[in-house]
Amino acid sequence: MKDHLGRPLVAVTGIGIVSPLGWGREENWAAIIAGRSGISRIRRFPTDKLRTTIAGTVELPEEAAGAPSVSSPERVERMAAAAVAEAMVQAAIGQGGFPGPLMVGMPPVEYEWPQRFELARKANGNGTYRAATEVAAGRRDLYETFMFGGVGERLAARFGTRGAPIALTTACATGASAIQMAVEAIQRGEAEAAIALGADGSVQPEAVIRFSLLSALTARNDDPQAASRPFEKSRDGFVMSEGAAALVLESLEHATARGAAVLGIVSGCGERADSFHRTRSNPDGHAIIGAMRNAIADAGIAPSDIGYVNAHGTGTPENDKMETLGMRAVFGDAPPPISSNKSMLGHTLSAAGAIEAALSLLTIRDQVLPPTINHREPDPAITLDVVPNEARRVSGLRHVLSNSFGFGGQNVCLVVSAAP
Repeated sequence: MKDHLGRPLVAVTGIGIVSPLGWGREENWAAIIAGRSGISRIRRFPTDKLRTTIAGTVELPEEAAGAPSVSSPERVERMAAAAVAEAMVQAAIGQGGFPGPLMVGMPPVEYEWPQRFELARKANGNGTYRAATEVAAGRRDLYETFMFGGVGERLAARFGTRGAPIALTTACATGASAIQMAVEAIQRGEAEAAIALGADGSVQPEAVIRFSLLSALTARNDDPQAASRPFEKSRDGFVMSEGAAALVLESLEHATARGAAVLGIVSGCGERADSFHRTRSNPDGHAIIGAMRNAIADAGIAPSDIGYVNAHGTGTPENDKMETLGMRAVFGDAPPPISSNKSMLGHTLSAAGAIEAALSLLTIRDQVLPPTINHREPDPAITLDVVPNEARRVSGLRHVLSNSFGFGGQNVCLVVSAAP
């Protein structure tokens, strides 16, 4: 029950997922292996002045019934709670309080336009930050809603986790970072179990505009379901999305002692940063390559043991080129198949690393590689097997590498493995 470095093996005993493809682990997985897209036109707010008018959105039940849309932090908390609850039910743990901490990966949260406009009106039209803070004095509701640490506190209280929850954000690698922190806490013997969570609900006007100004989003609005095209020649940017995923993690010894079903092992974590540019990776790829190699080495396996890679695969010209460079550097002339869940989900930002790790575990469970859909014209510069358009059955798959490469050069890779 120890790894090659004498650390406790870290088992996954529960998985919960919410995404534009549905509420629940199995609903999401069925859609993924069917190659179904969750991208649609944005209906949550007016888009007539926006360059990009599509996204992957998660609709809350009351919104489907016609109620006004909620703020991003409220949506994050609702999705996160659903994912954690599903994971805990599968793990059959936590009825008397969860025996470990909560690691919360979420976006940096700011006041959104409705709240800013309200504060500006109360400041007699003065929309400056200073005026807003003055009229917001004493507004505990705003503070508790828009400080994402508050989301973690409420989730910890709801699910009975131990200690103060740890809230973190590492751009697009956030969900994977939460898993890494939980794994390392168990490996150090600081906890017998932990919940790792990644969640994001950033499909709101200001965020869409900001990513558009960075030239990061596709503007292929006419055909939303075909807009996300990772590794394909005509790719022109990612599709914003939202969702949440939670993993219940335990030392294998703890899971076995209580008779839990083990879904897989998080066997390796690797990180590397380059701080080269706000959005672009260093052209030499050292941080991407280093994160992949570190994760594989941390798992105590060789690159040839990796049977499939769950790509970061955003569909931006830059990311897919750099991920290809990393694959060739790490795996040489015989890289394993690689595919992008984002072709169906869009880019769930702070949730992506957690959702994709969860889907990687289901890939091993069912021995099915998810497809990269919308792969119509191969890019001659990307000489990888991207599992184009249709899922692929395999056998003997034991180790999957899940890549998360964030803006600002924040890169985290995870190796998930079959249960021993």
